[in-house]
Amino acid sequence: MNRICYILGISLFISCASTSGELVENRSTGAALGTSYSLIYFAEDEVDYQIEIDSVFQAVNRSLSTYISDSDISKINKGDSTLVVDEMFEEVFMLSKNVFEKTNGYFDPTVGVLVNAWGFGPEEQMAMDSTAVDSLLHLVGFDKVAISEKGTVQKGHPDIYFDFNAVAKGYAIDRLAKMFDGKGIRNYLLEVGGELVAKGENQNKGKPWVVGIDDPEMETRRELKKTIYLKNRALASSGNYRKFRVDEKTGKRYVHTVDPKTGYTKSGNTLSATVLANTCAEADAFATAFMAMDLDESFKLLSQQRELDGYIVYIDEHGDTQEFMTEGFEELVVK
Repeated sequence: MNRICYILGISLFISCASTSGELVENRSTGAALGTSYSLIYFAEDEVDYQIEIDSVFQAVNRSLSTYISDSDISKINKGDSTLVVDEMFEEVFMLSKNVFEKTNGYFDPTVGVLVNAWGFGPEEQMAMDSTAVDSLLHLVGFDKVAISEKGTVQKGHPDIYFDFNAVAKGYAIDRLAKMFDGKGIRNYLLEVGGELVAKGENQNKGKPWVVGIDDPEMETRRELKKTIYLKNRALASSGNYRKFRVDEKTGKRYVHTVDPKTGYTKSGNTLSATVLANTCAEADAFATAFMAMDLDESFKLLSQQRELDGYIVYIDEHGDTQEFMTEGFEELVVK
């Protein structure tokens, strides 16, 4: 299965029965990018955009999936320095560079070599100790890579391994949104693996879309922590509570968040991070970074980036569960 990303789940609240005489509800559901998707959109008539939807997913996979051996990113990871990247790769690369700089390096897609080594990527897992971590850290750093004027990827070391899994799924949703915009669709809720882009309103109810955010402390069942209104924005969440592996020999639990600063998996005080942004790729990237950053740094960054809103569930120094949310996020909470 070609898995692009793994992320905290988000439940949707949508009425299935249409009460509008003007617009018709259309739905497309299925599997793609190693997860499921649910697309709800309103049009003047019943329409079928499945061919276009499949085309978007296929294009993202061809460019960015590390689980496809002949994708562009896989070829680059194997050392192809002559491949001219496509528009998708370049857009994700530049967005990643921007978030890398804003998060002081805590969002870093070159951490892929460590993701693989810790057993969370498509390549072979390694026996990890301080020596192995130190050797692999030399291959990490988005400031060590660039796209040349010819459109080829330049790497400071041939073994640098790109992993855009923490942003590519959000980017795919953005591409779907662009496709629907181009067809004149003005009201939709697009969800892929729990990440969302919403535009307009739920025409069945004549109200904004309402979405629920999972409680990160519920490991075996789903329970909502918050419900919020979502309109003309994107949402992505990240959390370790369902994404971990247990070493068969030692019984030690390793979470999937890898700190690009230390090289180790990080199971810190942050239980989950939810981010609202103008694009789902941005929300995806920042939510991933907040799982690796210290809480104070996350709070500070959210207060500085006015285009973002966020909600973080964490454990305080007394072991109690606490919440942080920006003013903009709090205004969207369904009371």
